[in-house]
Amino acid sequence: MSEVYNFCAGPAMLPAPVLEKAQKEMLDWQGLGTSVMEVSHRGKEFIALADKAERDLRSLLNISDSYKVLFMHGGGRGQFAAVPQNLTTQGDRAAFVDTGVWSKKAVEEANRFIGADVVASSYQDQSGLWHVPQDKVVEVASSARYLHYCPNETIEGLEFNFVPKASNNAPVIADMSSTILSRPIQVDDFGIIYAGAQKNIGPSGLAVAIVREDLLGQARKDTPAILNYSLTDEFDSMYNTPPTYSWYLAGLVFEWLLEQGGLSAVEKINQHKAECLYQCIDNSDFFNSQVAQDSRSWMNVPFQLGDSSLDALFLSEAEKQGLRALKGHRIVGGMRASIYNAMPLSGVKTLIEFMNEFERTRG
Repeated sequence: MSEVYNFCAGPAMLPAPVLEKAQKEMLDWQGLGTSVMEVSHRGKEFIALADKAERDLRSLLNISDSYKVLFMHGGGRGQFAAVPQNLTTQGDRAAFVDTGVWSKKAVEEANRFIGADVVASSYQDQSGLWHVPQDKVVEVASSARYLHYCPNETIEGLEFNFVPKASNNAPVIADMSSTILSRPIQVDDFGIIYAGAQKNIGPSGLAVAIVREDLLGQARKDTPAILNYSLTDEFDSMYNTPPTYSWYLAGLVFEWLLEQGGLSAVEKINQHKAECLYQCIDNSDFFNSQVAQDSRSWMNVPFQLGDSSLDALFLSEAEKQGLRALKGHRIVGGMRASIYNAMPLSGVKTLIEFMNEFERTRG
């Protein structure tokens, strides 16, 4: 078989050098004669690992000292609950932008604790293409405690190319699960950034929350300890046993990104990968995208075949060529290529060559 390229939306592929290093260290980490999974999270070796992972993430994202970096349990879904529990009291309301499945799930979870008001939504234009809301300042109620949005919707492939602001200057909360570390960002634009790890950070089981310091200390009394930002910070993300192996692998990914030249270098590669794939789709009479150019994701590229009856054949033949996990989400249908940081340009080019040949012979 040809080389395998994994286009899964998550858990997603990890950089090969990271997996190779983890493989070498599996039975003997740092000369201890044990795996990193078998050492105490309170031992000096693991504490040094955790400290380095935080420093490297701060370096990658240029995170100032006015933000806390927390490594937490529960993935992105856990943060859907953590945010309202840490920032609001009973009876409060917050504003939400709805651009897809994960935005909706954040609203559903928040509604368990507060009034979650959807103040802006994605929309289709006259040609049927989808856009994210275009207002850079989103009108919210004066009492809204924060504005929540998902910069990149993994399923629909919708992405903001700007950071929306709240009309009342409330903190902006961003679910960056599928876009974090794909390019530089201005962390200071946000009150909280959170992300499940299983896209661009590492394996599942870990969440990273970057919390502005002045937003700590506001948690409800009934907030579960495991989701309490202040408690997590007080105990250096080790209030209880953390997901140590996921944390270790995340640290290796941070090292790998720095070795690539940091996020400015990664940004150029990611933009080029996405442009190549979208160009293939746009130049085709057989494939099409339902996302407007001003709202297209660099990380998740959904596309449809001109004849949906060929979907199963496309997937079958792609698998034979080592192109895995291209089936689109059932809500959107068609195909989806997730091209996170670990996906090399060669993988995207191989997919494009396959698409061109499939259109030539089947279109």
